[in-house]
Amino acid sequence: MTALEQRDELSSAIERLRDELRQLQDVVVAFSGGADSAFLAYVARDTLGHEHCRVVTAVSPSLAASEHEDCAALADEWDLNWIEVETTELENADYQRNDAERCFHCKTALMDVIDPIAADHGAVAILGVNLDDLDDHRPGQRAASERGAQFPLVDSGFTKQMVRDASRRFGLRTWDKPAAACLSSRVPYGTSVTITVLSRVERAEAALHALGFRELRVRHYDDTARIEVPLEAFDGVIAQRSAVVEAVSACGYRYVTLDLEGLRSGNLNAALER
Repeated sequence: MTALEQRDELSSAIERLRDELRQLQDVVVAFSGGADSAFLAYVARDTLGHEHCRVVTAVSPSLAASEHEDCAALADEWDLNWIEVETTELENADYQRNDAERCFHCKTALMDVIDPIAADHGAVAILGVNLDDLDDHRPGQRAASERGAQFPLVDSGFTKQMVRDASRRFGLRTWDKPAAACLSSRVPYGTSVTITVLSRVERAEAALHALGFRELRVRHYDDTARIEVPLEAFDGVIAQRSAVVEAVSACGYRYVTLDLEGLRSGNLNAALER
């Protein structure tokens, strides 16, 4: 496909997305501040207007404070009709158990707070799911779909790369924002998810961000932290080895390791295939 054809394809997808949103008329966007939900929120606000597009951020210990702060900043920058709501998934024993259905329980908690807002305004809940997301283990998508949520990016044919390309075209600073799944995704299935564990992961990742590492995960294995960064960042980790070990150890980890396979989003799902 030529560059011109790619631009035409992207333009067509953007217009299809606007058409999907116009048909919905009034929406509530689940807004985590990531590239996908940010793009969807921006286009929905631009297409439907402030009063017909509400943007909801679910606040809980599984949302890193830095991501919460960025949601607030984006809402201010883009004049979003932003609402913060607290979710209580960590009070659910099924969620804490952290089996293969953890994300189902998380999205159920999200829909529990979004549904009343949507009902009050005759709106439809929408999520920033793209075509690439359909290939992974995502029980949360099933939970949202069962509650009537819709996925306009999927319906209009957006891949993750197309979301980033369109975001860049619109001048959105989120176009190259690293993926930042909820903190619970750092905890292997079968290990209980608790506030203490999530806090430790969050502090370790924040410490590494402070050292200049932009894209990373700290996977939690009791007293061991398994750090994932892109392969091209390995030299930087080695160069700052002592600082990395000190920063992560200060968060309560006894062993600090570097995953030689590099950063792989959602890689803990591989355990489900065994």
